[in-house]
Amino acid sequence: MKIVIIGGHLSPALCVIDELPKTANLLYIGRKNALEGDKNNSLEFETITGLGIPFENLVTGRLQRTFTKYTIPSLFKTPYGLVRAIVILRKFKPDAVIGFGGYLSFPAVSASRILKIPIVLHEQTLKAGITNKYLSKFADKVCISYETSRKYFPKEKVVLTGNPVRKSILSPIDNIGLSLEEPIIYITGGSVGSHQINKLVMETLPRLLEKSSVIHQTGGASKFSDFEKLQILKEGLNKGKKEKYLISKYFAPDEVGAIYKIASFVIGRSGINTVSELMAIEKPALLIPLHSSQKNEQLDNAAFFKKLGLGEVIDQEEIDPDFFLRVVHKMLKNLDKYRLKSKKAESSGAAKRIVKVIYETAQGRSN
Repeated sequence: MKIVIIGGHLSPALCVIDELPKTANLLYIGRKNALEGDKNNSLEFETITGLGIPFENLVTGRLQRTFTKYTIPSLFKTPYGLVRAIVILRKFKPDAVIGFGGYLSFPAVSASRILKIPIVLHEQTLKAGITNKYLSKFADKVCISYETSRKYFPKEKVVLTGNPVRKSILSPIDNIGLSLEEPIIYITGGSVGSHQINKLVMETLPRLLEKSSVIHQTGGASKFSDFEKLQILKEGLNKGKKEKYLISKYFAPDEVGAIYKIASFVIGRSGINTVSELMAIEKPALLIPLHSSQKNEQLDNAAFFKKLGLGEVIDQEEIDPDFFLRVVHKMLKNLDKYRLKSKKAESSGAAKRIVKVIYETAQGRSN
């Protein structure tokens, strides 16, 4: 079977790829560059091509949440994105497409509708992303992660599958050659990175390293040169602290699983895939929601996570270096208190259920 995977949200896409039969002929439509105007390769591109899966870069317009010099030019790329998606799909002739939300899904799913290709969507959030909500009218099936999403989609199309969590997170490798003093804090801004979180680390790193080791994933965006600035900061540390700070633009999926395993707790954003992974392994975390996320979904995710008893939430608009350090040190002293208070959402078998929906949808259309 020939299947197109529409990227944007990498973690669930990787889970489904891992679960698909080896005989499946795959094509991945994604973003070669993580940010508008950035020439660095995205983690998505590096990971998918590293797996040997053909990758088509789709340049299209996106509705940006903050106005930049790229906002207006980006909108004019929308028609081009649709035409380009039609060309890609006509050439590959897939039996089905699976979209994981995000702006790339709009032209790719719309093109699939025009070409009458079976469409499956997967919604990761507690509610519904704008793109998936709109595109659900074109889709054959909509796989949801949480029961709370059901009301946002046509009821006859909805299948509750759960949000897949990578096997490398649930069953991590034993180590990746790290030798760090405990406790260990893993700081991540997600695949793109977070300048705000990176800036906090710049302002507090020597003091952070007084009471913990730090593994830090910065992202590779060139706009702020965070990775390069933090490398310089690391070189200025004394030998003892320098050895307690591990920095990288990205970590491979297997490495992330191993890092989660050894980390005392995690500091990061509250995108639903990060939250789902942390819930699945019951790992404490300090979450800093992104305010500009769609419909404030990161605020909802963070509140949901805290209510489960697994961590703390701090407001990016109110945070300062001293407050940040106080919360971090308080968590380090009280890690035993962060325990799951209620049953977590089921993630085991979610990828398998999504694959089943894809095959049934493709076969149903062909009968």
